[in-house]
Amino acid sequence: MEGEADTSSTSFLKLQAIQLFCAEQPREPEVTTMAQGLEVALIDLQSSWNNVRHHTEEISSNRLLLRRGQSFNITLYFRNRAFQPGLDDIIFVAETGPLPDLAKGTRAVFSLAGHSGPSPWIASLETLGATSLEVSLCAPPTAAVGRYLLKVHIKSLQGPVTAYQLGEFILLFNPWCPGDAVYLDSEPQRQEYVVNDYGFIYQGNKNWIRPCPWNYGQFEENIIDICLELLDKSLNFQIDPATDCALRGSPVYVSRVVCAMINSNDDNGVLNGNWGEKYSDGINPTEWTGSVAILKQWHATGCQPVRYGQCWVFAAVMCTVMRCLGIPTRVITNFDSGHDTDGNLIIDEYYDSTGRILENKKKDTVWNFHVWNECWMARKDLPPGYGGWQVLDATPQETSNGLYCCGPASVRAIKEGEVDLNYDTAFTFSMVNADCMSWLVFGGKEEKLHRDTSSVGNFISTKSIQSDERDDITQNYKYAEGSPQEREMFLKALQKLKAGRSQGFLGAGSPPSGSMPPRASPRSLDTPSLRPSDVVRVSLKFQMLDPPDMGQDIRFVLLALNMSAQFKDLKVNLSAQSLLHDGSPLPPFWQDTAFITLSPEEAKSHPCKIPYSQYSQYLSTDKLIRISALGEEKSSPEKILVNKIITLAYPGIMINVLGAAIVNQPLSIQVIFSNPLSEQVADCVLTVEGSGLFRKQQRVL
Repeated sequence: MEGEADTSSTSFLKLQAIQLFCAEQPREPEVTTMAQGLEVALIDLQSSWNNVRHHTEEISSNRLLLRRGQSFNITLYFRNRAFQPGLDDIIFVAETGPLPDLAKGTRAVFSLAGHSGPSPWIASLETLGATSLEVSLCAPPTAAVGRYLLKVHIKSLQGPVTAYQLGEFILLFNPWCPGDAVYLDSEPQRQEYVVNDYGFIYQGNKNWIRPCPWNYGQFEENIIDICLELLDKSLNFQIDPATDCALRGSPVYVSRVVCAMINSNDDNGVLNGNWGEKYSDGINPTEWTGSVAILKQWHATGCQPVRYGQCWVFAAVMCTVMRCLGIPTRVITNFDSGHDTDGNLIIDEYYDSTGRILENKKKDTVWNFHVWNECWMARKDLPPGYGGWQVLDATPQETSNGLYCCGPASVRAIKEGEVDLNYDTAFTFSMVNADCMSWLVFGGKEEKLHRDTSSVGNFISTKSIQSDERDDITQNYKYAEGSPQEREMFLKALQKLKAGRSQGFLGAGSPPSGSMPPRASPRSLDTPSLRPSDVVRVSLKFQMLDPPDMGQDIRFVLLALNMSAQFKDLKVNLSAQSLLHDGSPLPPFWQDTAFITLSPEEAKSHPCKIPYSQYSQYLSTDKLIRISALGEEKSSPEKILVNKIITLAYPGIMINVLGAAIVNQPLSIQVIFSNPLSEQVADCVLTVEGSGLFRKQQRVL
């Protein structure tokens, strides 16, 4: 969305009218006759009118921004006479990329008379004036997106051939065009997933889902140019620019290029990831509230990666770029998201005898939440039925065909266990439907505690269409947990992975077979085990007594229930430790031991309290605390593990608008926030951002 009018653009167009519409070869003045060559004096690209019809007026009103598969009008003004059909032949040339090529589709030659060859580009006469000609041009719905140069060659019966550069335009994907691979047949969905420039990204944990506002800002000044620059900085373009530009007609190809460029693991991508605790040489990922500042910083520093991002920042910036290019895109949050590093659909977690989770030597983790994108497109590279929403994950977790990108993976293919379909479907399946195996590490040995088939992939969420509410789309990714269909799809996916490993091929983007040890052992392929609580007939559960607010003591109880007709003597080790966002544990800061005797079918509660003074100095920047209990009963070797993740909540920020909002007039707002701690805090920063309200992010110290 533009603020003030860009007068420099207008001046440039006037300059073009003087300099660019002269014949490329000088010639002697001729007497004006009907046989004289037709000369172009001025050109009107009708940018404002065309942009409204092409749904790009929010980006600019004085630059020509078009969508493929839809016609646009331009007017040629002649110096000496009218255009004469049959006498004059007008041939248009549209070129994109550094090496335009007819065979590759990056150069198009098409005639107003329609006899310049089998070009998919179309030109037709609209209005013929005394010294003007309005024509309608249309790029095919498969044309490469990007920056184009438009030229015209005019051949007259007895006059010379003259050539003119008419100007530049940008061509984008077109979700309004039925012939485009990104066509979306719902106007409310197009408005939400292409036009809407703000949204909510869901964070927290499955028990406390928190909407965080984000300014996508895809129509802000210069963002379209930065998005095109991003394509030109990709490794694909650097290695083979001609082929890269030719492939930009495919949303599958473009989405993989953008996905790899949002992170900087392979190239000078937009963002550096950081899941540690040290952000002093950059910005803490939690401080970003919009994409515009990130993309502009990347551009202003000569395409040096911006520090720092985590999953929601990667996904939000990718959403901005994809919506700007015209591909319908939404941001998805998956709570309890699996990161399966060895491709066996099992997330292994290790605990010690006190119940604390240990650093995972295999690097399998369960993230309390993980954020990715879905982009809407046809998938002609897959069997019928797998188009529609596709997962793309720009967070650099694993490589895909040698680059850190993930997808597009068909959401339907994920649900149906078709993990051998391109791209990275097996890895994405594990994020939403892997099983979780718990292991007790004691005396140098590993003892299996339990295999949980339902803990990974919960409350998969996205913003509702034209509403600020949350949509739960878990059913798009998997059948209901505990249903026969869900287990059937899991086993189907597992068998496909086994077959792929035996053939040494798992489809593009899957982990190489050499990176996965044989998994025929009971450790990975056994059927879901009975819960230890089913064997011991004792249930353990945590219950919060108060909301877990920052600065307050954490109060909860451990509920123990004897489900048998015998007495039970329990010893329970409790611990609490901070977690990083990616599930990595920090050392425990609180431990307790409870001895609980239960009569037949008796329930008891053990109260627990972790004072603020005890946890405050051990918190991670993600404010995550994991409480665990490991129980054992005297008469049984089985052990019972229960845990709960707590996200400490901050008080909300209230914004009051003071007075009426009038375009191009100052507006006062009141921001109300409070300190939840019982101690003074200093060096606070308030970050303010608004699409169409601020030219850049405001930081108030």
